[in-house]
Amino acid sequence: MTQRWMAYVGSRTTRERNARGDGISVFAVDAASGQLTLEQVVGDLVNPSYQVLNQRGDRLYTVHGDQSEVSVLAVDATTGHLTVLQTLDCGGRNPVHLALAPGETHLIVSNHLSGHLAVLPVLADGTLAPVSHTVPFPGEPGPHRKEQPFSKPHFNAFTPDGRFVLVPDKGLDRVFSVAWNAGQAALAEPQPWYTAREGAGPRHLALHPTQPWVYVVNELDNTVTACVLHPTTGALTPFQIVPSLPDSSVGPSRAAGIQMAPDGRHVFASNRGHDSIATFAIDPGTGRITLRGTTASRGRTPRFFTLAPFGSDAGPWMYVLGEDSDTLECWRVDAATGLPQPTGYAVDCGSPVCMVFGSGATH
Repeated sequence: MTQRWMAYVGSRTTRERNARGDGISVFAVDAASGQLTLEQVVGDLVNPSYQVLNQRGDRLYTVHGDQSEVSVLAVDATTGHLTVLQTLDCGGRNPVHLALAPGETHLIVSNHLSGHLAVLPVLADGTLAPVSHTVPFPGEPGPHRKEQPFSKPHFNAFTPDGRFVLVPDKGLDRVFSVAWNAGQAALAEPQPWYTAREGAGPRHLALHPTQPWVYVVNELDNTVTACVLHPTTGALTPFQIVPSLPDSSVGPSRAAGIQMAPDGRHVFASNRGHDSIATFAIDPGTGRITLRGTTASRGRTPRFFTLAPFGSDAGPWMYVLGEDSDTLECWRVDAATGLPQPTGYAVDCGSPVCMVFGSGATH
């Protein structure tokens, strides 16, 4: 048997989003070249966006942007293809991110337009029970008259020890720490959040693999904030803010995603408008970051990008999703410098907004 890598790409589908996607596209991946071959499209799904696979790789969970549902899909062990098992109400409007709790006992969902985190128990077969409880986020809205009318959580990530969930809230200019205990979520004490600069719009974050450092990408002012994570209280203390754009960039742009290099030497952030991926070097002693440069994408509006869990001897693959150009670009991250470089290879995919990888076995 040989290992078979698959990529699952969620796409916007609705007219309200001016979308051209069809649902979830399933690609076979050549790990040596990074190239993709389309094998399946799961249609009849409205705006499937952020996704997560369970550890066994037999269940894929996805939220439905602008809707109020989350879906569970079965993954075929041989082909990697998908079958929809369940679609369930997630207890709020516009779910935008999700994560499986330690032990995969629960699914956690950020409901962007309801201002809360929803908790759904995971059953023995991988399907979901109804929402057990929610955690609302308190605070005053930020000054941006359009983007900050109320609490708008945009991401939820567990700390490596599984004791806390970290949630950037774009609407309140806060990043929250939520304590997780035996399936119960509640704001951490005594410091349940830190307050960002006014109008920063914290969106996503990345955790360092070995040090207590967390990097938050701020959408509205195109910056990255470096923080220290207190391991026993879950409190975050910011200590540095760095622009994600070069000083020559004078046009409109908004930051979107952020990814940590597996070795912890670099962290990457995407800029929409400038249409680039910013590379930051991380000081191994202090955690401070330095902008090494920005790499222009061929595609427009890189809302999402990701590092593949495989690659060649020259370095891992980075996939950059052009939401408004309907493209999946494959880049190579230089193993020595950490800087990504476009390979010139890209495939078509309508309105892509998320990509996750799974592996199985085939004869």
